Amino acid sequence: MTAQAPAMLDPTQLETFLTVAQTQNFTEAGRRLGLKQSTVSQHIRKLEAAAGRRLFVRDTHSVVLTADGEAMTGFARPILEANARARDYFAGSQVRGKIRFGAAEDFASSRLPDLLRDFVRRHPQVDLELTVGLTGLLYQQLDAGELDLVLGKRRPGDAQGQLVWQDRLVWTSAPGKRLDPDQPLPLILYAQPSVSRGAVLEAMERFGRPWRIVCSSGSLSGLRAAALAGLGITPQAQGLIPDGLVEVAASGLPPLGSVEFVVRAARRPRRGPAVELAQAITAQGGRLRP
Repeated sequence: MTAQAPAMLDPTQLETFLTVAQTQNFTEAGRRLGLKQSTVSQHIRKLEAAAGRRLFVRDTHSVVLTADGEAMTGFARPILEANARARDYFAGSQVRGKIRFGAAEDFASSRLPDLLRDFVRRHPQVDLELTVGLTGLLYQQLDAGELDLVLGKRRPGDAQGQLVWQDRLVWTSAPGKRLDPDQPLPLILYAQPSVSRGAVLEAMERFGRPWRIVCSSGSLSGLRAAALAGLGITPQAQGLIPDGLVEVAASGLPPLGSVEFVVRAARRPRRGPAVELAQAITAQGGRLRP
């Protein structure tokens, strides 16, 4: 007996699915999409019915992708991107103007360039000016009116910015790096002002183990070079660990908690290139993680 082919996948349901996968929360997904939680649940049920597979395992505490759900994310993104390109081609993008966009150093080796290239291709009348730097400095430029939008980090509990995703902050080092338990921990940190630096130093004070800063750098390449040279350990978001570095086992090291990646705008315009780019980042934030 021939198996029945799955129904065509609905782009609206796919967008809801990706938002739930990204936020791991039906309520937050509904808030971000402007939908009721019941509508979000309905979209997921219909998509699961169309695919003939269960996409999430969910209970009162968590929402986790199944293996088929993981596979669906790989299909959903290009479908939505192709749909958006077709819509823009036939409608013609009306977005124009200049946007001064700041991105944290953490994204230097991510797929952010791919996302920005697609954005510029879809909106050819937008002049995009990119600044890459430390999150703290980018926020200062945002507050000073020198940037229009920033993709950066924040500590959990900070309400500023729109959440793109949350990640664990972990210790990383060169492969095979050994730490002497009788010596202060050698730390490789971003220079001030830095969200991760503050989280690490607070964790060290609570943990009570002696430490020393062996390298302070304003760039991710500087941190990576120092770590690859074996100078010490450096905190990184688990999903954005630089090439060549590996996560260090937590034995004898303080837990660092989590970090949130957000987009923050200088003001709250209803339309324009900053709004369009912010929406692209929140909708496609999963592309930025390996």
